[in-house]
Amino acid sequence: MRILYGVVGEGMGHAMRSRVVLDHLVERGHEVEVMASGRAVDYLRRRFAGINRIHGFHIVTEENRMRRGKTLWSNALKGALGVPRNVAAYFRLIDDFEPEVVISDFESWTYYYAKTHRLPVLSVDNMQIINRGTHPPEVIQGERVPFELARALIKAKLPFCDHYFVTTFFRPLSLKPRTTLVPPILRPEILRASPTRGDHLLVYQNIAGFERLAETLRASGVECRIYGLRKVEREQIDRNLRFRPFDEAQFIEDLASARGVVGQGGFTLMSEAVYLRKPMLSVPIRGQFEQILNARYLEREGYGHAASSIDGPALSAFLDAIPGCDERLSRYQQDGNRELLGALDDHLARLGDPPAREAAS
Repeated sequence: MRILYGVVGEGMGHAMRSRVVLDHLVERGHEVEVMASGRAVDYLRRRFAGINRIHGFHIVTEENRMRRGKTLWSNALKGALGVPRNVAAYFRLIDDFEPEVVISDFESWTYYYAKTHRLPVLSVDNMQIINRGTHPPEVIQGERVPFELARALIKAKLPFCDHYFVTTFFRPLSLKPRTTLVPPILRPEILRASPTRGDHLLVYQNIAGFERLAETLRASGVECRIYGLRKVEREQIDRNLRFRPFDEAQFIEDLASARGVVGQGGFTLMSEAVYLRKPMLSVPIRGQFEQILNARYLEREGYGHAASSIDGPALSAFLDAIPGCDERLSRYQQDGNRELLGALDDHLARLGDPPAREAAS
């Protein structure tokens, strides 16, 4: 089949997840054209041909808080500049590729193309859990307004898809129709990693102006291998703190051998920590409900702790809780990416069968 694939560029999780699905689709013999934005473009271009750059939504953060005003202004300004390029790419695809089905990882332009041309559209992402699931009161408590806002935005972004494949390590109370929950999509490097039990913490924090975190980590006396907090070209050692430049292989090695993980509420690192059975202390970006939801479910499942900020008591409580989290994580089961890729193959096969499509309509 000819598949148009859209990848939103906010954060690298969408790109890394899409890489796995794209690898599979190409191996299965499908023709794939990709529309992507942000950092996802360069990441995917290193691996695939046919990657088209378009403007995409992005979030402005400062001191671990999403700045709504700056986010709206930045997207409005850059969106006005990016729309002509998007329209040009849009029409090039009409003329040249003629897709038969669209898959969107939270990306709007490919979705609009599908709806305009009456093509089947499939959603593959983790964000839809906010809209497609019903969540217990304790997960929403104190965040009702951000929850309703996030749900409305997500619902409006990709409404009425033919099917939604939602990646998740937790389960909401109930689901809307045309929704399939699947385990997180993991990059091959994570699947190949062999978890061991070390004494260090893996720390990932990529928001500027969060240097106070270093003071808390230093006071703990625990060895911390830190990525993102400082921009360094080579490792810098400050007592028990090891500030490291980002290197994918080294990062995965430090993650696989960690005693625990300290990070934000992003889905990718959290799902990798869960898969490798590493307890995590999650400090979600304030105002970004998806991260808050992830962190609260992480704690609800017993896989780690959620905190509004990292201070001495929060870090100490997490360290004390690690043995109990280890026990809960030992029960977690995931058979690689087989469940999602198998379900996607089955759905594409049905879409490619004209009698089946006529019966479904």
